[in-house]
Amino acid sequence: MPGLIDVDVNYRAKGVVGIISPWNYPLTLAVSDAIAALLAGNAVVLKPAEQTTYTALAAVALLREAGVPKDVMQVVPGTGPDVGEPLVAESDYLCFTGSSATGSLVAAKAGEQLIDCSLELGGKNPAIVMPDADIDAAVDGLIRGAFTNAGQLCIAIERLYVHEAVREEFTRTFVERAETLDIRATDDWDVEMGSLLSQAQLDKVSSHVEDAREAGATVLTGGEPLPDVGPYAYAPTVLTDVSSDADLATQETFGPVVSIYGFEDTDEAIDRANDSAYGLNASVWTADTDAGRDIARRIDCGTANVNEAYAPSFIAHDAPMGGMKESGIGRRHGAEGFYRFTESQTLATQERGSLDSPPGVPYKWYAAAMKRLFKLLRDVPGFR
Repeated sequence: MPGLIDVDVNYRAKGVVGIISPWNYPLTLAVSDAIAALLAGNAVVLKPAEQTTYTALAAVALLREAGVPKDVMQVVPGTGPDVGEPLVAESDYLCFTGSSATGSLVAAKAGEQLIDCSLELGGKNPAIVMPDADIDAAVDGLIRGAFTNAGQLCIAIERLYVHEAVREEFTRTFVERAETLDIRATDDWDVEMGSLLSQAQLDKVSSHVEDAREAGATVLTGGEPLPDVGPYAYAPTVLTDVSSDADLATQETFGPVVSIYGFEDTDEAIDRANDSAYGLNASVWTADTDAGRDIARRIDCGTANVNEAYAPSFIAHDAPMGGMKESGIGRRHGAEGFYRFTESQTLATQERGSLDSPPGVPYKWYAAAMKRLFKLLRDVPGFR
C-alpha cells in the first residue's frame, strides 16, 4: 500500500551448493551451474563424473586464475556411492545432471535432508516435421540434432515424427546423409561424429537396437558397431516400424540412434510426441513459424525449438532450461537458474498509520471500507 507499507525482497545465498556433473559435456556442465551459484554468493563443492575429473579440475583452475578464492570452490573426485551421498548430506542445495534413475535417488536423499535440489535428467526427445518444412534444412538440422557427440546428449533428438506427405522423401534423404557422415575417433574440426564413451554405452545402444529389431523394427542404416573407427564406436542408425513398447521407443538410448514414424494430422503428432515419460526438449520443422510455435507450446517439454534441434534454446542463457515429467525438476539458466541458489526473504515496513481498525469503529465497518479502498487502489500505479 503506497505511503503506508513498503515491501522489499531480500535474497540470501543458500550456503554450500553441491554439484554432481556428468561426463558427456564435462566443461559446460561442470561450470555453468557453478558460476551461477558463485554469483549468488554461495560456496561450491563439485563432484564431476569419474571419467572426466581432469576437465573439471582444469575448469576450476581457470576460475581461480580469474580470482575465485580457493576455498570457495572445491572439486571432490570419486564415484557416486563414495562421494555423492556424503555430498548430498553436507550440502545446503544440490544440482544434479544425469540419468532419470539416478536423479530419483538424488532427489530422495535431498528430501531426507530437507534441502532443495534441481535435476536435469534424461530425455527421449521428439521432432515433428510438417508437410511444408524445408526437407533439406530439416534433414541437416536433425542429423546434427541426433548424431552430434554420437547422440550422447540429454537434449538430442531420438524420435522423428514426419508427415506422410513428405515422409518418404525425408527418410530417403536422412538415411543418405547419415550414411555419408565423417566418423572418426579424432579431435579434428571436420569430424562429424565420434565414438561412444565406454563399453557400457556401446552395450546399451546395441541392446536397444537389437530389442527393436527382434520386435519387428526395420533398420534402414547402421545398427552395428564400428570397430575400425574405435572400440566403442557405433554406426549412425535409423529405424522404422519400431514397436511402441520396445526399449528404443520408451527409454533414453543416449547414442546415435533415431526412429522415424509417420503421422497424418497435427494433433496426432503432438499426442505421439507427448506419449513419453520424458519431457526435456522438442523440435518442430515448418515454413510457418507461427504455427510451429503453436505446436511447440503444446508439447510437454522444458525447451522447444522451431526449425532447429536444440541449439537456439540451449545458447539462450537468459532463458530457463530444464525438463518436465521424468526429465527433471527446476531450471538452469535465466532468472530461475539464478534465484534457485538463494533463499528469499520478504521484508515489510509499516511506514505510517496502522492496519487495525480506528478506535470506536466496528471491525465490520472497517473491513467493508478497506474492501472498497482496495478496489479503488487496484488502478493506482505501483499498488499491485
